[in-house]
Amino acid sequence: MTMFKSILSRRTFTALAGVAMLAAATPVPSYAADVTIPIIVKDTTSFYWQIVLAGARKAGKDLGVKVPELGAQSESDINGQISILENAVAGKPAAVVISPTEFKALGKPVDEAAKSVPVIGIDSGADSKAFTSFLTTDNVQGGRIAADGLAAAIKTATGKDSGDIAIITSLPGVGSLDQRREGFLDQIKTKYPNLKVIADKYADGQATTGLNMMTDLITANPTLVGVFASNLIMAQGVGQAIAENKLGDKIKVIGFDSDDKTVGFLKEGALAGLVVQDPYRMGYDGIKTALAASKKEKVEANVDTGANLVTKANMADPKIDALINPKVK
Repeated sequence: MTMFKSILSRRTFTALAGVAMLAAATPVPSYAADVTIPIIVKDTTSFYWQIVLAGARKAGKDLGVKVPELGAQSESDINGQISILENAVAGKPAAVVISPTEFKALGKPVDEAAKSVPVIGIDSGADSKAFTSFLTTDNVQGGRIAADGLAAAIKTATGKDSGDIAIITSLPGVGSLDQRREGFLDQIKTKYPNLKVIADKYADGQATTGLNMMTDLITANPTLVGVFASNLIMAQGVGQAIAENKLGDKIKVIGFDSDDKTVGFLKEGALAGLVVQDPYRMGYDGIKTALAASKKEKVEANVDTGANLVTKANMADPKIDALINPKVK
């Protein structure tokens, strides 16, 4: 009986040791699932922000972190986003990830939030120096890429990089959009002196406004050869106007960001190119960086997540295809 107990004890110990070794070999997120890091975007309905949220969602799953997905009713809903930020901070999360809707207006709210938790900025900036880390496209460089793409498209169509062009910006006062405009105009002035900017317009964040603005430009400026539409919403509206008037061969348009509609316009020739960011990476790395910051680990102050020019010629390239056909679910 004693020998039986001894054998049983050895077997039990061996079994328990095996369980312990198996548990040790199983990867476990460094943080418990009760850690919360909300992500606050400009607009939860648009395709671009759905990609950002998909990246954040995947990071939350990989890291074992709760990631509430928050956002205003539209990109112009500044007060709505400020309230969302204040409520999120009141919930005492480990950190907050946010893409500010407007540079000036979100400055003080971000300052206040950063007194309580680490704040990670993505995509667009705010008038604040309180971000622990900021992940975004170099939007000035994105504007330069758009200028180069537009000049190349015009030269391919006409044999020269000269003529009348225009820029349509979705909303005034949005950091990322202002930077794209700045980069575009600077590159045109510096590198393409024969391209003349005859219209520099601001819209109200609505695709129909972009459509109407472009229609008016077509009517008023028969010599127009190119347009830069600086975000997804404006690219949709401008692309629609070009498609309806069958002017893709005459007026070259470079948009910014992509969805099924703008990729369709690109295939049809209504758009000559799209400057595409990596919103999935912004969402994923935003949460990853926020978790590291909440643990007081060192993080980079500024991270450039990159931008690429997509044209009909390169859209089948695997790298480009992954950017324009991301896995949102």
